[in-house]
Amino acid sequence: MHLFTTNLALNAGAGFLVGDMIFSLVMFIILLALLRKFAWGPLMNMMKEREDHIANEIDTAEKNRQDAERMTKEAQEELKNARQDAQTIIEDAKKAGKEQQQEIVEQARAESERIKESARQDIENEKEKAIQALQDKVASLSVHIASKVIEKELTEQDQEKLINEYIQELGEER
Repeated sequence: MHLFTTNLALNAGAGFLVGDMIFSLVMFIILLALLRKFAWGPLMNMMKEREDHIANEIDTAEKNRQDAERMTKEAQEELKNARQDAQTIIEDAKKAGKEQQQEIVEQARAESERIKESARQDIENEKEKAIQALQDKVASLSVHIASKVIEKELTEQDQEKLINEYIQELGEER
């Protein structure tokens, strides 16, 4: 009997433990089912949403990086074109400046030649006028001297005196 009582005591002690264990196991399974239904599903959904959100952010960041690279390349190309355009404009301006300089120099030379020619013509005209005036004076003086000579017979001294008087008159008229 002792064996039976020991066995019963062990079973009772073990039964209590086995029952507690079975109860704990059932409760754990129920708790797992509840956790799975109410916590694990939403947690996994939240993790999936977070994963999707991060993937979208990575995709957006990659797209933005590619756009930035493209825009950088376009900006560099536009800057290169702008520099080429600026260089072309500078070269054209230099060329136009040189052409304008040559035109100005040619115009100045032409104007200078025109002024010189005009001055030569003016000098020539004045010279001809002076010669004409001198010829008129000489003719007038010759006629005047001739009329005086005809009026009287002059000695050599009188002729010299008369010539000197007319030369003096001529000098006073100037």
